[in-house]
Amino acid sequence: MNLFENIILSPALWVALVILYTLKKGIYFVPQNRGYVIYTLGKYTRTLSAGLNFIVPYVQSVAADRNLKEQSLEIVSQPAITKDNITLEIDGILFMKVTDAAAATNNITDYKLSVTQLAMTTMRNAIGSMELDECFQNRDAINAQILGSMTEATAPWGVMVTRYEIKDITPPQTIREDMEKQMTAEREKRSVILTAEGVKTSAITEAEGLKQARVLDAEAAKAEQVLAAEATKESQILEATGKAEAIRLVADADAKALDVVGSAANTEQGKAAVTLTLAQDAIQAHRAIANESTIVLTDGKTGDNIANTVAQAIAVSSSLKL
Repeated sequence: MNLFENIILSPALWVALVILYTLKKGIYFVPQNRGYVIYTLGKYTRTLSAGLNFIVPYVQSVAADRNLKEQSLEIVSQPAITKDNITLEIDGILFMKVTDAAAATNNITDYKLSVTQLAMTTMRNAIGSMELDECFQNRDAINAQILGSMTEATAPWGVMVTRYEIKDITPPQTIREDMEKQMTAEREKRSVILTAEGVKTSAITEAEGLKQARVLDAEAAKAEQVLAAEATKESQILEATGKAEAIRLVADADAKALDVVGSAANTEQGKAAVTLTLAQDAIQAHRAIANESTIVLTDGKTGDNIANTVAQAIAVSSSLKL
């Protein structure tokens, strides 16, 4: 026998190999966000968390390796009937994560398939409770209803549904045509309303502009009238002041003239001049009366009229104590 055969047939080598294999079967390095479900003689014992872990070889075994990260599941398109008997094609996407690796292994055979089937059923139930218009308008409500129902149903499986989103809602072709017509009518209606609102706004703006212009014109006219009245008032005041000043000046002139005449008439020459002036005025008065009338009333002494007039004038002059 050669050396190689001796090594192969050596009992110590086989014992060493068995020991190494046993150690390998008893040591596990669990990655992050993974859960190893351990069975002891076919019965669940514990779940290994991330890091270095030890088990009893040949007695304990890893029954399942569960991913604890959040996962997404595609919900394929499927028919659903609305409350008003309209068949819709609906698909979606579901987000879930395993929170209990033992429950996801022991309480359910295939948790992903079960969650997917439950999501389809719950979605059909949610659509069946709403009419067609509500399905398009209340997507958030449908998502919330599905999420609430699935959260309660999947709790015993060690699975938590974190989010559900409807991707597409496809109605039948006839319904799509009717919806397109309705949308066209709505757009035309909004266009007419917007046009009417624009015309209304423009008319209101124009009316406000005319109102402001009239107010400004009225204020300008009022200001002009006030200014004209003020100017007229000032003119009348100036005119009255001028007339009063002229009257005062005339009165002063007359007073001065009378003072001068009185002073002159107080002399012998002045008295003679006054007498002469009065005589001349009397003569002129008689002459004017004779020229304007064909009948002259006298006291019967026509020839002595002038002399009498002169005498009367002299008498009047003498009676004045200038």
